[in-house]
Amino acid sequence: MKLKQAVSLRNLFPFAIAACGLTLAALFIAACSSMNGTVSSGAGKLSVMISDPATCATPNGPYSHVYVTITDVQANVSTSAGPNDSGWVDLTPSLKTGPKQVDLLGLANSQCFLASLGDAEQLQAGTYQQIRIILASDSTGIKSNACGNGAANCVQLSKDSSFHTLNLSSEDQTGIKIPASHIASGGLTVQAGKTTDLDIDFQTCQSILKEGNGQYRLKPVLRAGVVSTVSASINGSVIDAGTSKPVAGSAWVAVEQPDAGGVDRVVQSTIANTDGTFVFCPLPAGNYDVVISGVRSDGALYAPTIITGVAVGDTTGTVKLNPPTLAAASSFANLTGLVTSSSNANPAAPISIDVTLTALATVNGKVYTIPQQPAATPFYGVSQVATTVAGPVGTPPAACPSGTDCVNYSLPVPSTGAWIGAWAASGATLTQPTPLPSYAVDGITARTCSASDVNSNPPLALTGTGPFTSVAITPNLTFTGCQ
Repeated sequence: MKLKQAVSLRNLFPFAIAACGLTLAALFIAACSSMNGTVSSGAGKLSVMISDPATCATPNGPYSHVYVTITDVQANVSTSAGPNDSGWVDLTPSLKTGPKQVDLLGLANSQCFLASLGDAEQLQAGTYQQIRIILASDSTGIKSNACGNGAANCVQLSKDSSFHTLNLSSEDQTGIKIPASHIASGGLTVQAGKTTDLDIDFQTCQSILKEGNGQYRLKPVLRAGVVSTVSASINGSVIDAGTSKPVAGSAWVAVEQPDAGGVDRVVQSTIANTDGTFVFCPLPAGNYDVVISGVRSDGALYAPTIITGVAVGDTTGTVKLNPPTLAAASSFANLTGLVTSSSNANPAAPISIDVTLTALATVNGKVYTIPQQPAATPFYGVSQVATTVAGPVGTPPAACPSGTDCVNYSLPVPSTGAWIGAWAASGATLTQPTPLPSYAVDGITARTCSASDVNSNPPLALTGTGPFTSVAITPNLTFTGCQ
Protein backbone atom coordinates (compact mmCIF):
# COMPACT_ATOMS: atom_id res chain seq x y z
CA MET A 1 0.00 0.00 0.00
CA LYS A 2 1.15 3.48 -0.52
CA LEU A 3 1.25 6.61 1.46
CA LYS A 4 1.13 9.84 -0.37
CA GLN A 5 0.74 12.97 1.59
CA ALA A 6 1.30 16.68 1.56
CA VAL A 7 4.31 17.30 3.71
CA SER A 8 6.13 20.43 4.76
CA LEU A 9 9.79 20.72 5.40
CA ARG A 10 9.55 24.26 6.61
CA ASN A 11 12.61 25.28 8.62
CA LEU A 12 14.41 22.32 7.09
CA PHE A 13 17.96 23.57 7.20
CA PRO A 14 17.65 27.32 6.80
CA PHE A 15 21.35 27.78 7.32
CA ALA A 16 22.61 24.25 6.70
CA ILE A 17 24.96 25.15 3.89
CA ALA A 18 26.45 28.05 5.80
CA ALA A 19 26.74 25.84 8.86
CA CYS A 20 28.68 23.19 6.98
CA GLY A 21 31.02 25.74 5.51
CA LEU A 22 31.40 28.10 8.45
CA THR A 23 30.76 25.85 11.46
CA LEU A 24 28.11 28.15 12.86
CA ALA A 25 26.71 25.73 15.44
CA ALA A 26 27.38 22.31 16.87
CA LEU A 27 23.99 21.11 15.67
CA PHE A 28 24.84 21.77 12.06
CA ILE A 29 28.38 20.47 12.45
CA ALA A 30 26.94 17.11 13.43
CA ALA A 31 24.49 17.22 10.54
CA CYS A 32 27.21 18.05 8.02
CA SER A 33 29.60 15.38 9.23
CA SER A 34 27.05 12.59 8.81
CA MET A 35 25.42 13.93 5.68
CA ASN A 36 25.07 11.46 2.78
CA GLY A 37 22.62 13.50 0.72
CA THR A 38 22.82 17.20 -0.06
CA VAL A 39 21.11 20.48 0.71
CA SER A 40 21.24 23.35 -1.75
CA SER A 41 20.15 26.96 -1.97
CA GLY A 42 16.51 27.81 -2.46
CA ALA A 43 13.33 26.11 -1.35
CA GLY A 44 10.72 23.90 -2.96
CA LYS A 45 7.44 22.41 -1.85
CA LEU A 46 6.66 18.80 -0.96
CA SER A 47 3.38 16.94 -0.69
CA VAL A 48 2.97 13.33 0.52
CA MET A 49 0.13 10.84 -0.04
CA ILE A 50 -0.93 7.22 0.48
CA SER A 51 -2.17 5.00 -2.33
CA ASP A 52 -2.98 1.58 -3.78
CA PRO A 53 -5.07 -1.25 -2.27
CA ALA A 54 -3.27 -4.40 -1.09
CA THR A 55 -3.48 -8.07 -2.02
CA CYS A 56 -4.76 -9.40 1.33
CA ALA A 57 -8.11 -7.60 1.31
CA THR A 58 -11.53 -9.24 1.35
CA PRO A 59 -12.73 -11.42 -0.39
CA ASN A 60 -9.44 -13.13 -1.28
CA GLY A 61 -7.51 -12.14 1.83
CA PRO A 62 -8.03 -12.35 5.61
CA TYR A 63 -8.49 -8.61 6.32
CA SER A 64 -11.39 -6.27 5.65
CA HIS A 65 -9.55 -3.23 7.04
CA VAL A 66 -6.04 -2.31 8.21
CA TYR A 67 -5.99 1.01 10.07
CA VAL A 68 -2.83 2.92 10.96
CA THR A 69 -2.68 6.33 12.64
CA ILE A 70 0.11 8.58 11.41
CA THR A 71 1.42 11.30 13.73
CA ASP A 72 4.40 12.54 11.71
CA VAL A 73 6.62 12.02 8.67
CA GLN A 74 10.25 13.18 8.79
CA ALA A 75 13.23 13.23 6.42
CA ASN A 76 17.00 13.45 6.79
CA VAL A 77 19.86 13.88 4.32
CA SER A 78 21.88 11.32 6.29
CA THR A 79 21.39 7.60 5.67
CA SER A 80 22.78 6.74 9.10
CA ALA A 81 20.95 9.25 11.33
CA GLY A 82 19.23 7.65 14.30
CA PRO A 83 15.77 8.79 15.45
CA ASN A 84 17.27 11.07 18.13
CA ASP A 85 20.06 12.52 15.99
CA SER A 86 20.06 16.04 14.57
CA GLY A 87 19.03 17.00 11.07
CA TRP A 88 15.46 15.66 10.96
CA VAL A 89 12.97 17.77 9.04
CA ASP A 90 9.27 17.68 9.93
CA LEU A 91 7.32 17.02 6.75
CA THR A 92 3.87 16.99 8.35
CA PRO A 93 3.67 19.53 11.21
CA SER A 94 -0.15 19.50 11.21
CA LEU A 95 -0.25 15.83 12.20
CA LYS A 96 1.24 16.54 15.63
CA THR A 97 -2.02 18.09 16.77
CA GLY A 98 -4.29 16.14 14.41
CA PRO A 99 -3.07 12.56 13.76
CA LYS A 100 -4.56 10.97 10.64
CA GLN A 101 -5.98 7.46 10.65
CA VAL A 102 -5.81 5.77 7.25
CA ASP A 103 -7.37 2.51 6.04
CA LEU A 104 -4.58 0.88 4.04
CA LEU A 105 -7.17 -1.36 2.38
CA GLY A 106 -9.47 1.52 1.46
CA LEU A 107 -10.56 2.52 -2.03
CA ALA A 108 -8.19 4.76 -3.98
CA ASN A 109 -9.33 7.79 -5.97
CA SER A 110 -8.90 8.15 -9.73
CA GLN A 111 -5.27 9.18 -9.22
CA CYS A 112 -4.64 5.97 -7.22
CA PHE A 113 -4.26 7.75 -3.87
CA LEU A 114 -5.90 6.75 -0.60
CA ALA A 115 -5.27 9.87 1.44
CA SER A 116 -3.32 13.10 1.74
CA LEU A 117 -1.51 13.87 4.98
CA GLY A 118 -1.54 17.64 4.71
CA ASP A 119 -0.97 20.64 2.47
CA ALA A 120 2.18 21.09 0.43
CA GLU A 121 4.81 22.77 2.60
CA GLN A 122 8.06 24.58 1.91
CA LEU A 123 11.36 22.85 2.54
CA GLN A 124 14.99 23.35 1.71
CA ALA A 125 15.97 22.09 -1.73
CA GLY A 126 18.25 19.05 -1.69
CA THR A 127 18.36 15.25 -1.62
CA TYR A 128 17.04 13.39 1.42
CA GLN A 129 18.13 9.79 1.85
CA GLN A 130 16.10 8.64 4.82
CA ILE A 131 12.40 8.97 5.65
CA ARG A 132 10.68 7.98 8.89
CA ILE A 133 6.95 7.50 9.43
CA ILE A 134 5.81 7.77 13.05
CA LEU A 135 2.65 5.92 14.09
CA ALA A 136 0.53 6.70 17.13
CA SER A 137 0.72 4.66 20.32
CA ASP A 138 -2.48 3.27 21.80
CA SER A 139 -2.44 6.02 24.43
CA THR A 140 -2.96 8.63 21.68
CA GLY A 141 -6.44 10.09 21.48
CA ILE A 142 -7.85 9.39 17.99
CA LYS A 143 -10.76 11.45 16.71
CA SER A 144 -13.47 9.22 15.19
CA ASN A 145 -11.36 6.13 15.81
CA ALA A 146 -12.33 3.38 13.34
CA CYS A 147 -10.69 0.63 15.40
CA GLY A 148 -13.53 -1.04 17.26
CA ASN A 149 -11.21 -2.10 20.08
CA GLY A 150 -9.98 1.46 20.72
CA ALA A 151 -6.43 0.84 19.45
CA ALA A 152 -4.65 3.45 17.35
CA ASN A 153 -3.51 0.82 14.83
CA CYS A 154 -5.51 -2.33 14.14
CA VAL A 155 -6.65 -5.01 11.72
CA GLN A 156 -10.23 -6.13 11.18
CA LEU A 157 -10.63 -9.77 10.17
CA SER A 158 -12.87 -10.76 7.27
CA LYS A 159 -14.11 -13.97 8.88
CA ASP A 160 -15.82 -12.47 11.94
CA SER A 161 -15.34 -8.66 11.68
CA SER A 162 -13.32 -8.70 14.93
CA PHE A 163 -10.73 -5.99 15.62
CA HIS A 164 -7.20 -6.79 16.77
CA THR A 165 -4.49 -4.37 17.85
CA LEU A 166 -1.61 -4.03 15.40
CA ASN A 167 1.41 -3.99 17.72
CA LEU A 168 4.54 -2.05 16.79
CA SER A 169 8.05 -3.44 17.11
CA SER A 170 10.17 -1.56 19.63
CA GLU A 171 12.30 0.06 16.91
CA ASP A 172 9.21 1.25 15.04
CA GLN A 173 7.93 3.26 17.99
CA THR A 174 10.52 5.94 17.19
CA GLY A 175 9.67 5.93 13.49
CA ILE A 176 9.44 3.35 10.71
CA LYS A 177 12.56 3.84 8.63
CA ILE A 178 12.60 3.98 4.84
CA PRO A 179 16.30 3.81 3.88
CA ALA A 180 17.82 5.10 0.65
CA SER A 181 17.74 1.56 -0.81
CA HIS A 182 13.93 1.68 -0.60
CA ILE A 183 13.57 5.16 -2.10
CA ALA A 184 13.30 5.36 -5.90
CA SER A 185 16.46 6.80 -7.49
CA GLY A 186 18.25 6.42 -4.14
CA GLY A 187 16.79 9.50 -2.48
CA LEU A 188 14.06 12.13 -2.35
CA THR A 189 15.17 15.13 -4.45
CA VAL A 190 13.39 18.46 -3.91
CA GLN A 191 14.17 21.17 -6.46
CA ALA A 192 14.12 24.89 -5.72
CA GLY A 193 10.98 26.61 -6.94
CA LYS A 194 9.16 23.36 -7.75
CA THR A 195 6.52 21.22 -6.06
CA THR A 196 7.41 17.57 -5.47
CA ASP A 197 4.87 14.82 -4.76
CA LEU A 198 6.11 11.96 -2.57
CA ASP A 199 4.42 8.56 -2.66
CA ILE A 200 5.11 6.15 0.21
CA ASP A 201 4.29 2.56 -0.65
CA PHE A 202 3.25 0.72 2.52
CA GLN A 203 3.37 -2.93 1.46
CA THR A 204 0.70 -3.81 3.95
CA CYS A 205 0.21 -7.51 3.43
CA GLN A 206 3.91 -8.31 3.69
CA SER A 207 4.08 -6.21 6.83
CA ILE A 208 1.55 -7.99 9.08
CA LEU A 209 2.62 -10.97 11.17
CA LYS A 210 0.26 -13.13 13.21
CA GLU A 211 2.34 -14.32 16.14
CA GLY A 212 2.05 -17.58 18.03
CA ASN A 213 0.08 -15.92 20.83
CA GLY A 214 -2.62 -14.87 18.36
CA GLN A 215 -1.59 -11.21 18.38
CA TYR A 216 -0.75 -9.20 15.25
CA ARG A 217 2.50 -7.29 14.80
CA LEU A 218 3.56 -4.75 12.20
CA LYS A 219 6.88 -5.62 10.54
CA PRO A 220 6.91 -2.76 8.05
CA VAL A 221 8.03 -3.11 4.43
CA LEU A 222 7.91 0.36 2.90
CA ARG A 223 9.15 2.06 -0.26
CA ALA A 224 8.91 5.63 -1.48
CA GLY A 225 9.36 7.69 -4.61
CA VAL A 226 8.47 10.93 -6.37
CA VAL A 227 5.34 10.64 -8.52
CA SER A 228 3.01 12.81 -10.55
CA THR A 229 -0.44 13.65 -9.23
CA VAL A 230 -1.60 13.14 -12.81
CA SER A 231 -1.48 9.40 -12.39
CA ALA A 232 0.70 7.42 -14.77
CA SER A 233 0.86 3.66 -14.88
CA ILE A 234 2.41 0.53 -16.34
CA ASN A 235 0.05 -2.28 -17.26
CA GLY A 236 -0.15 -5.57 -19.13
CA SER A 237 -1.33 -9.15 -18.85
CA VAL A 238 0.17 -12.58 -18.18
CA ILE A 239 -0.67 -15.85 -19.97
CA ASP A 240 0.70 -19.38 -20.09
CA ALA A 241 2.90 -19.74 -23.19
CA GLY A 242 1.68 -23.31 -23.71
CA THR A 243 -2.07 -22.89 -23.29
CA SER A 244 -2.45 -19.14 -23.96
CA LYS A 245 -4.73 -19.00 -20.89
CA PRO A 246 -4.38 -16.29 -18.22
CA VAL A 247 -2.12 -17.05 -15.29
CA ALA A 248 -4.85 -16.00 -12.90
CA GLY A 249 -4.18 -15.19 -9.26
CA SER A 250 -0.86 -17.02 -9.19
CA ALA A 251 1.51 -14.68 -11.03
CA TRP A 252 3.51 -12.14 -9.06
CA VAL A 253 4.52 -9.05 -11.01
CA ALA A 254 7.12 -6.54 -9.81
CA VAL A 255 8.36 -3.26 -11.28
CA GLU A 256 12.01 -2.67 -10.42
CA GLN A 257 14.75 -0.07 -10.73
CA PRO A 258 18.50 -0.37 -10.01
CA ASP A 259 19.84 0.99 -6.75
CA ALA A 260 23.19 2.76 -6.35
CA GLY A 261 24.94 -0.62 -6.51
CA GLY A 262 23.18 -1.64 -9.73
CA VAL A 263 20.86 -4.20 -8.10
CA ASP A 264 17.29 -4.09 -9.38
CA ARG A 265 15.04 -3.42 -6.37
CA VAL A 266 11.26 -3.78 -6.24
CA VAL A 267 9.42 -0.46 -6.38
CA GLN A 268 5.92 -2.00 -6.43
CA SER A 269 4.50 -5.50 -6.73
CA THR A 270 1.09 -7.06 -7.29
CA ILE A 271 -0.71 -10.29 -8.15
CA ALA A 272 -2.19 -10.58 -11.64
CA ASN A 273 -6.00 -10.41 -11.70
CA THR A 274 -8.23 -13.37 -12.57
CA ASP A 275 -8.04 -12.41 -16.25
CA GLY A 276 -4.24 -12.18 -16.06
CA THR A 277 -4.11 -8.38 -16.18
CA PHE A 278 -2.05 -6.16 -13.89
CA VAL A 279 -1.57 -2.42 -13.37
CA PHE A 280 0.83 -0.29 -11.31
CA CYS A 281 -0.39 3.18 -10.38
CA PRO A 282 0.93 5.67 -9.45
CA LEU A 283 4.59 5.19 -10.31
CA PRO A 284 7.55 7.55 -10.00
CA ALA A 285 8.54 8.84 -13.47
CA GLY A 286 11.23 6.87 -15.28
CA ASN A 287 11.99 3.51 -16.84
CA TYR A 288 11.46 0.18 -15.09
CA ASP A 289 12.16 -3.50 -15.48
CA VAL A 290 9.05 -5.68 -15.14
CA VAL A 291 9.83 -9.03 -13.50
CA ILE A 292 7.23 -11.81 -13.37
CA SER A 293 7.15 -15.25 -11.78
CA GLY A 294 4.22 -17.61 -11.33
CA VAL A 295 3.03 -21.02 -10.22
CA ARG A 296 1.13 -23.46 -12.44
CA SER A 297 -1.99 -25.30 -11.25
CA ASP A 298 0.08 -28.47 -10.61
CA GLY A 299 2.44 -26.53 -8.34
CA ALA A 300 5.28 -26.21 -10.86
CA LEU A 301 6.98 -22.80 -10.99
CA TYR A 302 7.21 -20.94 -14.28
CA ALA A 303 10.55 -19.62 -15.46
CA PRO A 304 10.85 -15.93 -14.47
CA THR A 305 10.28 -13.38 -17.24
CA ILE A 306 12.02 -9.99 -17.34
CA ILE A 307 11.07 -7.12 -19.65
CA THR A 308 13.57 -4.27 -19.47
CA GLY A 309 13.18 -0.56 -20.18
CA VAL A 310 9.42 -0.13 -19.66
CA ALA A 311 8.55 3.56 -19.32
CA VAL A 312 5.73 4.94 -17.18
CA GLY A 313 2.71 5.19 -19.47
CA ASP A 314 3.69 2.08 -21.50
CA THR A 315 2.08 -1.35 -21.58
CA THR A 316 3.99 -4.61 -21.66
CA GLY A 317 1.20 -6.11 -23.73
CA THR A 318 0.57 -9.81 -23.24
CA VAL A 319 3.51 -11.52 -21.53
CA LYS A 320 3.94 -15.27 -21.99
CA LEU A 321 5.29 -17.24 -19.04
CA ASN A 322 7.22 -20.29 -20.13
CA PRO A 323 6.24 -23.44 -18.24
CA PRO A 324 9.12 -25.48 -16.81
CA THR A 325 10.42 -28.49 -18.67
CA LEU A 326 11.18 -30.09 -15.28
CA ALA A 327 8.74 -32.00 -13.10
CA ALA A 328 6.91 -29.92 -10.52
CA ALA A 329 9.13 -31.20 -7.69
CA SER A 330 12.24 -30.07 -9.59
CA SER A 331 10.85 -26.71 -10.75
CA PHE A 332 11.88 -24.85 -7.60
CA ALA A 333 14.83 -24.47 -5.28
CA ASN A 334 14.71 -23.68 -1.57
CA LEU A 335 17.53 -21.27 -0.85
CA THR A 336 18.42 -21.90 2.79
CA GLY A 337 20.72 -20.24 5.29
CA LEU A 338 21.02 -18.40 8.58
CA VAL A 339 20.66 -14.72 9.54
CA THR A 340 22.48 -13.56 12.67
CA SER A 341 22.35 -10.24 14.49
CA SER A 342 24.47 -8.71 17.25
CA SER A 343 24.43 -5.34 19.01
CA ASN A 344 26.96 -2.53 19.10
CA ALA A 345 27.73 -3.32 22.75
CA ASN A 346 31.29 -4.16 23.76
CA PRO A 347 31.51 -7.12 23.76
CA ALA A 348 28.76 -7.66 21.17
CA ALA A 349 25.51 -9.05 22.54
CA PRO A 350 22.44 -10.62 20.89
CA ILE A 351 19.79 -8.25 19.53
CA SER A 352 16.54 -9.06 17.72
CA ILE A 353 15.95 -7.39 14.34
CA ASP A 354 13.50 -7.72 11.44
CA VAL A 355 15.12 -8.49 8.08
CA THR A 356 13.47 -8.35 4.64
CA LEU A 357 14.81 -11.26 2.56
CA THR A 358 14.75 -11.29 -1.23
CA ALA A 359 16.13 -13.62 -3.90
CA LEU A 360 18.50 -12.03 -6.43
CA ALA A 361 19.26 -13.60 -9.82
CA THR A 362 22.05 -12.62 -12.20
CA VAL A 363 20.80 -12.47 -15.81
CA ASN A 364 23.02 -11.17 -18.65
CA GLY A 365 25.39 -9.73 -16.06
CA LYS A 366 22.72 -7.70 -14.21
CA VAL A 367 21.15 -8.54 -10.85
CA TYR A 368 17.33 -8.66 -10.57
CA THR A 369 14.99 -9.33 -7.66
CA ILE A 370 12.93 -12.45 -8.42
CA PRO A 371 9.44 -12.56 -6.86
CA GLN A 372 9.11 -15.62 -4.65
CA GLN A 373 6.39 -18.21 -5.24
CA PRO A 374 6.23 -20.35 -2.08
CA ALA A 375 3.99 -23.38 -1.93
CA ALA A 376 2.62 -22.22 1.43
CA THR A 377 -0.43 -19.96 1.23
CA PRO A 378 -1.53 -17.31 1.82
CA PHE A 379 1.47 -15.31 0.66
CA TYR A 380 1.14 -11.65 -0.12
CA GLY A 381 4.46 -10.34 -1.33
CA VAL A 382 7.63 -10.86 -3.34
CA SER A 383 9.84 -11.14 -0.25
CA GLN A 384 9.87 -12.57 3.27
CA VAL A 385 10.31 -10.71 6.55
CA ALA A 386 12.19 -12.74 9.17
CA THR A 387 12.89 -11.90 12.83
CA THR A 388 16.07 -13.00 14.58
CA VAL A 389 15.44 -14.57 17.98
CA ALA A 390 17.38 -16.25 20.79
CA GLY A 391 17.28 -19.60 19.02
CA PRO A 392 15.77 -20.78 15.71
CA VAL A 393 12.95 -23.33 15.74
CA GLY A 394 12.85 -26.70 14.03
CA THR A 395 15.99 -26.67 11.91
CA PRO A 396 19.73 -26.55 12.65
CA PRO A 397 21.47 -24.90 14.34
CA ALA A 398 19.74 -25.67 17.63
CA ALA A 399 21.45 -22.64 19.18
CA CYS A 400 22.55 -19.32 17.69
CA PRO A 401 26.26 -18.54 17.32
CA SER A 402 27.68 -16.97 20.48
CA GLY A 403 26.68 -13.35 21.02
CA THR A 404 23.89 -13.34 18.40
CA ASP A 405 20.20 -13.78 17.82
CA CYS A 406 19.43 -15.71 14.64
CA VAL A 407 16.80 -17.15 12.32
CA ASN A 408 16.85 -19.87 9.66
CA TYR A 409 15.35 -18.97 6.30
CA SER A 410 14.10 -20.86 3.25
CA LEU A 411 13.26 -18.94 0.08
CA PRO A 412 11.48 -20.93 -2.67
CA VAL A 413 12.51 -19.70 -6.14
CA PRO A 414 12.19 -21.00 -9.73
CA SER A 415 14.94 -23.44 -10.70
CA THR A 416 14.61 -22.53 -14.39
CA GLY A 417 16.66 -19.69 -15.89
CA ALA A 418 14.88 -16.42 -16.64
CA TRP A 419 13.63 -15.31 -20.04
CA ILE A 420 14.50 -11.69 -20.82
CA GLY A 421 13.92 -9.08 -23.51
CA ALA A 422 13.79 -5.31 -24.06
CA TRP A 423 10.44 -3.53 -24.22
CA ALA A 424 9.09 -2.86 -27.70
CA ALA A 425 5.77 -1.45 -28.85
CA SER A 426 5.11 -4.68 -30.73
CA GLY A 427 6.04 -6.80 -27.71
CA ALA A 428 9.35 -7.90 -26.21
CA THR A 429 11.37 -10.65 -27.91
CA LEU A 430 12.34 -13.01 -25.09
CA THR A 431 15.41 -15.22 -24.93
CA GLN A 432 16.77 -17.51 -22.20
CA PRO A 433 20.51 -16.81 -21.67
CA THR A 434 21.00 -19.95 -19.55
CA PRO A 435 18.70 -22.84 -18.64
CA LEU A 436 19.63 -22.73 -14.93
CA PRO A 437 19.78 -19.59 -12.74
CA SER A 438 22.38 -18.12 -10.39
CA TYR A 439 20.98 -16.86 -7.08
CA ALA A 440 22.06 -14.84 -4.08
CA VAL A 441 20.02 -13.97 -0.99
CA ASP A 442 19.79 -10.35 0.12
CA GLY A 443 18.75 -9.08 3.55
CA ILE A 444 17.83 -5.50 4.47
CA THR A 445 16.98 -4.24 7.96
CA ALA A 446 15.51 -0.92 9.02
CA ARG A 447 17.63 -1.08 12.18
CA THR A 448 20.82 0.97 12.32
CA CYS A 449 23.61 -1.64 11.99
CA SER A 450 27.18 -1.57 10.70
CA ALA A 451 25.61 -2.49 7.36
CA SER A 452 21.84 -2.46 6.80
CA ASP A 453 22.07 -4.39 3.49
CA VAL A 454 23.86 -7.77 3.50
CA ASN A 455 23.88 -10.41 0.77
CA SER A 456 25.26 -13.88 0.17
CA ASN A 457 27.49 -13.03 -2.79
CA PRO A 458 29.03 -14.57 -4.79
CA PRO A 459 25.87 -15.96 -6.45
CA LEU A 460 25.21 -19.70 -6.35
CA ALA A 461 24.68 -21.29 -9.78
CA LEU A 462 22.27 -24.24 -9.84
CA THR A 463 23.66 -27.31 -11.61
CA GLY A 464 22.31 -30.71 -12.58
CA THR A 465 18.69 -31.70 -13.12
CA GLY A 466 17.24 -31.39 -9.60
CA PRO A 467 15.42 -31.72 -7.37
CA PHE A 468 16.92 -28.51 -5.99
CA THR A 469 15.30 -28.41 -2.55
CA SER A 470 17.34 -27.17 0.42
CA VAL A 471 20.09 -25.54 -1.61
CA ALA A 472 22.53 -24.03 0.88
CA ILE A 473 23.45 -20.38 0.34
CA THR A 474 26.73 -19.33 1.95
CA PRO A 475 27.99 -17.24 3.62
CA ASN A 476 25.23 -16.62 6.14
CA LEU A 477 23.79 -13.10 6.43
CA THR A 478 25.49 -11.41 9.40
CA PHE A 479 24.27 -8.10 10.86
CA THR A 480 26.62 -6.55 13.41
CA GLY A 481 26.78 -3.31 15.38
CA CYS A 482 22.99 -3.03 15.55
CA GLN A 483 21.30 -0.57 17.91
